[in-house]
Amino acid sequence: MDLDEKRVPVVFKALCDENRVRILKYLLSGEKCACRLLEDLSIAQSTLSHHMKILTDSGLVSGRKDGKWMHYSISPEGVDAAIDYLSILKDSD
Repeated sequence: MDLDEKRVPVVFKALCDENRVRILKYLLSGEKCACRLLEDLSIAQSTLSHHMKILTDSGLVSGRKDGKWMHYSISPEGVDAAIDYLSILKDSD
């Protein structure tokens, strides 16, 4: 893996907002329905949609549709990619 100039900023953009970090922390306990995220995080639907798009585009979160609701979970592959990007920087000396 190398430092892809297009991909790396997308991943780390997802981590540079406190609301998205709150969402990630909430997802640590497992998959959550968007309806549950809306209730528990007390944010508007449009705000949640915005943050979830950034998180899913980054690959850190995956979503699956079940009826009219989306269910979100942390993507181990996406987290591994972020760790790999940082490892490349760490091991560059």
